[in-house]
Amino acid sequence: MDSKSKWNTKYKERMNDLKEPVPNPRLKNQSAYLKGGTALDLACGLGGNSLFLARMNYQVHAVDISDVAISYVRDQADQDHLKIQAQVCDLTELNNPFWVNQNFDLVVISYYLDRSLFSMVKSLIKEGGYFFMETFYQSPNTGKQGVSNQYKLNPKELLDEFNDWDVLFFDENEQESIQTIFCQKR
Repeated sequence: MDSKSKWNTKYKERMNDLKEPVPNPRLKNQSAYLKGGTALDLACGLGGNSLFLARMNYQVHAVDISDVAISYVRDQADQDHLKIQAQVCDLTELNNPFWVNQNFDLVVISYYLDRSLFSMVKSLIKEGGYFFMETFYQSPNTGKQGVSNQYKLNPKELLDEFNDWDVLFFDENEQESIQTIFCQKR
């Protein structure tokens, strides 16, 4: 099964049990920094972060490989009259014309890891803009996740990758085996 089909199936299943998509709680905790502007939500899934950011006065560009997820995000945005431009995009193809000459006040990635995106993310964020990322990492409890090591960060990897940015929040939650960073471009 290809990636698009896999994620379409997963999102269809999640939509059956979903009341309303919720934002990442650690992103929500950074609300004091979220003053609006333009935001890019990479691998947006069913749009919990995108919907939250649009309500925080961001014009959100949400992308995901799943057309099921993107359709759902579009419907939610229309229903709530939110400024979200959602489009299907395979993030493994970095030649997306949408990103050419674009700059954002905020870029968000939750539970998606492709290290080749880091340099692109750094170039897309305006000076003084923010980056939020949370995903699995290789911790002592990592075996419980059912996620390949290929899709897990190394300990402190995000700190090392964004060491020339102002880190406003960083956490490695060993119990959940997740690593989170919220940082500002200098």
